[in-house]
Amino acid sequence: MEQRIGSSSQPLDVPVVPAAAVDPAYIPGLTSPAPAEPEDAIEETATEEATTAESATEDTATEEAASDEATDEAAEEAAEEADPDGPVFEASDRRASITADHHGVRLRLDDQECEFRWEEIGAVETEAPRFGKRFTVTVHTPDRRWYPVEIEAKAKSQHKEWEAALDEVLDAYFEEGADEEEPAEESAP
Repeated sequence: MEQRIGSSSQPLDVPVVPAAAVDPAYIPGLTSPAPAEPEDAIEETATEEATTAESATEDTATEEAASDEATDEAAEEAAEEADPDGPVFEASDRRASITADHHGVRLRLDDQECEFRWEEIGAVETEAPRFGKRFTVTVHTPDRRWYPVEIEAKAKSQHKEWEAALDEVLDAYFEEGADEEEPAEESAP
């Protein structure tokens, strides 16, 4: 006795009718044109658009007055942020750049760019090789990811300048949240 492996149901015999048999003008890939609207419908939509435009101008006038006030407040906030009193670190070469300021750290390599706010950063690491001119800055995030960027210095002595400038920025902005956590850690034996 032979046994079949698989489904015991048989496929249905349904005749497949090609679309060209139903519609002789059928061409695969082409869609049918949209049906034309009657002239009455066109006139109705024109009058609806006119009444909508009138009510929109009234609404726009009141919104403009409110937006002017919001714009003034936003401009004041932007002016406060545009003039930070703190230090700024910038270093770049022909391919990469690093900028650290009161907003956070921005890394760019060729056409790729990423920006980290200070609350998104877990650590910032610098590395200057013993030989060579490449200065590496690595940004570590709390979710255990890291983003390194290498910048080629014009001279090896530039590494010390960059490290000092970056330390100054990190002391001013990054250490603010860490100062609150340090006393709790020190009190533990």
